[in-house]
Amino acid sequence: MRKIIHIDMDCFYAAIEERDDPALRGKPVAVAGKDRRSVLCTANYEARKYGCRSAMPVFKALELCPHLIITPVRFDHYRAVSARIRAIFGRFTDVIEPLSLDEAYLDVSALRSEGSSVAREIRAQIFEETGLTGSAGISANKMIAKIASDWNKPNGQYEVKAEDIPGFVAPLPVSRLWGVGRKTAEKLAALGATTCAELQRFDRVELSRRFGKWGLELWELCRGIDDRPVTPDRTRKSLSSETTFSENIGILSALLPPLHGMVEGLAEDLATHHADRSVRGLVVKLKFADFERTTAERAGHALDMEAYEELLAEAWKRGGGRSVRLLGVGVRFEEPKEDAQMEFFGNG
Repeated sequence: MRKIIHIDMDCFYAAIEERDDPALRGKPVAVAGKDRRSVLCTANYEARKYGCRSAMPVFKALELCPHLIITPVRFDHYRAVSARIRAIFGRFTDVIEPLSLDEAYLDVSALRSEGSSVAREIRAQIFEETGLTGSAGISANKMIAKIASDWNKPNGQYEVKAEDIPGFVAPLPVSRLWGVGRKTAEKLAALGATTCAELQRFDRVELSRRFGKWGLELWELCRGIDDRPVTPDRTRKSLSSETTFSENIGILSALLPPLHGMVEGLAEDLATHHADRSVRGLVVKLKFADFERTTAERAGHALDMEAYEELLAEAWKRGGGRSVRLLGVGVRFEEPKEDAQMEFFGNG
């Protein structure tokens, strides 16, 4: 039986700022760029009480919470802390799939200990060594573990045993399923399926007729079936960073601040960890609200902010006005032998 843990750090960027400056504790804090046109990278729980969320424009957040404290983005520092947390994961398993700086899947099936005990110990070591809290979900597959990690936030954990998955998943809104966005949820609601239990009334043939191959996946997911493996890092042929916005962004200019921050972070990562690698290409990826995605790419041997902005505009144009749920930036490395089949970005 697989034992999968999903670790999700609590308000990671903001929590680091509060840890480093205790005067911020108990106050609404957000991390963002200097410009009022920037968007929030994250907001702590105090700020969320006022409706502040990641990807929200700074001016809007200040309207909701005039006394919001906005700290500048320090991606190099966040990556350093993330590396320390990743090292803690490595004490328990080599099968680690990072999703972002503050989130990862761990397959601990090889350990004799119960998954919940392992998760509790990991969280304890993270707190002891970094002063930060994380929440965990434990189950037999990735989707259920990820959903469960939200159950007892912040600084908690929740386990869904394999035999309890059917009862756990049945009352869930279909929007909690992996890959179901707003538009898909609306289509399912129009069919009378707002919960997984309601979606389970449709057989494979009907779902396939309405949604194609994705319908077959929906049939499994609404029953809590998810066979995706935890996929560790492979030898890098590329380096990328991506962020999924909690609220879709419908204005091209609003994507520029996070793009700039991500490219700057990418440059620092290259200089610090991949100084021996030669870059051959620059890439921007967008995933739209309907989960369709596009990637714009051009040859290049150095990171060029203007080039990334042009790639963003190119990718945005392909969307035809659709809002964006995910932004990614990256580089491709020079390799003696190319492997065109390698996936550049994750599913996000």
